[in-house]
Amino acid sequence: MEFSLFYFSGDGSTTSRDKYHLLLEGAKFADRHKFAAVWIPERHFDAFGGLYPNPSVAGAAIAMITDHIQIRSGSVVMPLQNPLRVAEEWAMVDNLSKGRVSLSFAPGWHPNDFVLYPEKYAAKKEIMWRDIQVLQQLWQGESIALIGGNGKPVNIHTFPRPLQTNLSIWITALSDETFLEAGKIGANILTSPLYQSLDEILRKITLYRQALAQHGHDPQSGKVAMMIHTFIDRDMDAVRRKVKQPFKNYLKTHFDLVVKSSGDLRFSIDPNTMTPQDLDDLLEFSFETYFNGKVLMGTPAYCQTMIDNLQQAGIDEIAALIDFGVEFDWVMESLDFLKDIKNSYISHPNSLPKSPILV
Repeated sequence: MEFSLFYFSGDGSTTSRDKYHLLLEGAKFADRHKFAAVWIPERHFDAFGGLYPNPSVAGAAIAMITDHIQIRSGSVVMPLQNPLRVAEEWAMVDNLSKGRVSLSFAPGWHPNDFVLYPEKYAAKKEIMWRDIQVLQQLWQGESIALIGGNGKPVNIHTFPRPLQTNLSIWITALSDETFLEAGKIGANILTSPLYQSLDEILRKITLYRQALAQHGHDPQSGKVAMMIHTFIDRDMDAVRRKVKQPFKNYLKTHFDLVVKSSGDLRFSIDPNTMTPQDLDDLLEFSFETYFNGKVLMGTPAYCQTMIDNLQQAGIDEIAALIDFGVEFDWVMESLDFLKDIKNSYISHPNSLPKSPILV
């Protein structure tokens, strides 16, 4: 089991002068204590995740203050990008980091994000798979044929050349289809427990490893990372006291984003008629639902048991999401507990096999 840090839910509306303090200090902590990676997302036009409109910019900053950890996107929303620019920007980060870039890709989901390319929204998944292939060609030094401003064809290479010849690819996945497609191209998986059970995760990872084998890839080579909201303290009462209001605020911001996207939250309550008490009741219910088994929040012993269960379901890496509003000093104390759990897996590695492959 490997461990990494994941960033996502920073409030982009803040005017604080140190809004990236946790990002940078967490990255330095992860680097110092031999975590696997730091993940930086791509989010647009909303306070939820709004600290991170460009993961390559954040990645460049992290490259300059770390020496060991991988710097990963979590994720590049490929239909909102030109693969030429993705290749250029991340090759620069690869050079600045001395070859530590790894990229996860997603098709995007929020229609407002697609004001950048509204014509791509309907075919966003197909565009993602196509442009990942284009990026891999460019990364390996191949040219692609395009049309220049004068209307004439031109073969384009991107620069600077990256230090890594082969780029490690991840796919952000929840559906069976995406797990299977990732297996077909030999990519790794980034997933989340919020909308799926352990049994569902095991089933999807089994499908993924079948797809790897069926398409000529080593079925045990693919990694599956689990993005999970994380906070650890000495006793459960302290955990609940420190995370409850920040996590409810986080859920409220996410609720607002989903309402903007779809007009509802798949609840029987009409968000347009909800009273403040209705909203608080919903957030309280959601908090309790997530707190009991959907997040990595608890004592070291509780969290280690939960990580063992995730490992049995086929998870190879815990991507601990840490920036959901808890006070900075408390987060850093939590990271000390997470570091100790990480080190216990190094000292006493679990011999559990990866999920079965039924070919």
